[in-house]
Amino acid sequence: MASDSNMDREMILADFQACTGIDNIAEAITLLELNNWDLVAAINGVIPQENGILQSNFSSEASQTGPYGPHSQSEATAHTPSAPPSSASASATASSSSSPPSSSSPAFCPVQPSRHIVERQSRMLNFRVEYRQRSIEVVLEDASTVGDIKTILETELQVPVSKMQLKGWKSGDVSDSTVLQSLHLPKNNSLYVLTPDIAPLASTSQSSSAQQGSSSQNYLLVISHREAQRDYSLNFPASKTIQEVKRNISDLTNIPVRHQQWDGWPATASDDSITLAASGISYPCHHLTVCRRSSPALTVDQTDECTDVHMVSDSEDDFEDAPEFGVDESEIFGMGSSSCQKSPMMPEDSENEGDALLHFTAEFSRRYGDCHPVFYIGSLEAASQEAFYGKARDRKLLAIYLHNDESVLSNVFCSQMMCADSIVSYLSQNFITWAWDVTKEANKARLLTMCTRHFGSVVAQTIRTYKTDQFPLLLIVMGKRTSNEVLNVIQGNTTVDELMMRLMGAMEIFSAQQQEDIKDEDEREAREMVKREQDEAYRLSLEADRKKREAQEREEAEQVRQERIRKEQEEEREVTPLDVNLQAVKRAIRLSLEQALPPEPKEDDGEPISKLRIRTPSGEFLERRFLGSCKLQVLFDFVASKGYPSDEFKLLTTFPRRNITQLDPAWSLLEAKLFPQETLFLEAKE
Repeated sequence: MASDSNMDREMILADFQACTGIDNIAEAITLLELNNWDLVAAINGVIPQENGILQSNFSSEASQTGPYGPHSQSEATAHTPSAPPSSASASATASSSSSPPSSSSPAFCPVQPSRHIVERQSRMLNFRVEYRQRSIEVVLEDASTVGDIKTILETELQVPVSKMQLKGWKSGDVSDSTVLQSLHLPKNNSLYVLTPDIAPLASTSQSSSAQQGSSSQNYLLVISHREAQRDYSLNFPASKTIQEVKRNISDLTNIPVRHQQWDGWPATASDDSITLAASGISYPCHHLTVCRRSSPALTVDQTDECTDVHMVSDSEDDFEDAPEFGVDESEIFGMGSSSCQKSPMMPEDSENEGDALLHFTAEFSRRYGDCHPVFYIGSLEAASQEAFYGKARDRKLLAIYLHNDESVLSNVFCSQMMCADSIVSYLSQNFITWAWDVTKEANKARLLTMCTRHFGSVVAQTIRTYKTDQFPLLLIVMGKRTSNEVLNVIQGNTTVDELMMRLMGAMEIFSAQQQEDIKDEDEREAREMVKREQDEAYRLSLEADRKKREAQEREEAEQVRQERIRKEQEEEREVTPLDVNLQAVKRAIRLSLEQALPPEPKEDDGEPISKLRIRTPSGEFLERRFLGSCKLQVLFDFVASKGYPSDEFKLLTTFPRRNITQLDPAWSLLEAKLFPQETLFLEAKE
């Protein structure tokens, strides 16, 4: 089966590259993973259908029952909202897990666009942003930046951008200038806003204390379980019915609704279908008592037939309770038996933690509503990095929520504790919350492996010691310099007040450690600042020394130049009349030699011509053409006419080195082997 799955993905990858023209395999795989290997959704994420680029020839059967299912077809349709991006009424696309593709991939006949056309296509991204009790829907093009999202949220939430921290990115912290396209986001995304500098709003129960008839009230029910001699403090909204309260108590006490006997309900609460607001109970707190109803004992005189009839009647009553209260049989027996009717919180075959947590968040919202902690979407390692390894002032505690559907406490803990406004607000402000479902053994083994890798074997062994009925668990983890420490393990059998107290206790320990870390970090930054200032001062000192040295060298060079000019001027002033006459004689000799030279022959005369190139001591070159029959004396006269007489300078060849001035002046250039061309150089005689 694994080999078939690999072959399926290879075929999907090949079809995706053929349709989109993306040659980079790593980029193609990334886009497919973002769409859960849904070929149609991935192609339309790159090439929207409204541009007329994608042309598929699915058969009707493949489009309905093919390997991608009906959800893939609906998700493949590109949607451009008519409302502006900041509109809170933008529709959010429901996420659904696609079934694994079959071994035969659907055939595509796309028009392959050029690469530059594909790169210009833009996608519309949906963002669901949670802030305290509010949820904002934002729709933007992937060419926008993170700062554009914050600008829209500033208008909706009335929170300044400077005081807003946008969290929930898979890649960790991003800056306001980050372009959404560079993050390779899926079409639907969940984010949350943190405002640590803004105090949280007052609780709902306090704000609505003057409106006892409002449906937004919360009632605190203190319920005493007689047999267990235990009190439960549960917070219920006024819209909850008495039947729903009894079902929650069934999960806590394991007493079926039909066997519950209550004391404390007012006379007006005779119908279990009425809400708490209409039941007449005391606001904001009401005390109740519950126990198991005792069955009447059978008398000795009863015949076996009567016994059988009574047993049948009791069994019938069990099933008659369900339609009477509007619930099915599985709900009457609590979460332990109803979990099989629900879809799992987390599938066993998720390829990565991010996909598993997306499914977990969606299922959690479906069961318990949208008011719940914002679960970090990503691996446990990424959540730890987000919580522990930033600036000391930005670090947070890590809250790991472990869910188990087989525990009778899970339903009440999620609905009453994890969804309480005060708990949600406190977790969002001070914690990074990461969740996992351990109902399936495969997922539990995967969690233990992750905990061992990141926190050590002690934490994994601690989780193993807890029994199913002790779940759910909330592990509070604090990052330390050398290792991470589990501060507290909160079990499911707790109350809202106790949970809040333990969270606040963990925050006190963390705050003390955080202050020390901030102090150490400030001192380290101060030391680094001093070191940077010292390095900068040293660099400036070296620069000043270099400039001073260059100025000194320029000054010395100027002095040498001035001294040379002064000497030349003195030599000119010291020239005697004899020297002047001598120079005049030399000029006359050069002029006469130059006039006596034969004319320079032309190249097309038809006679042998020798081209000579003579390098002077000053680096200049003298070039002239001579007839091959010309005597060496003519060459010597030419050089002397340029100021280099043969009695003061030697005329040499380069290789092999020969002194031409020592040859017989009557030789021709041909006899001296200076034909057809030669390079000579002048050198002063010693």
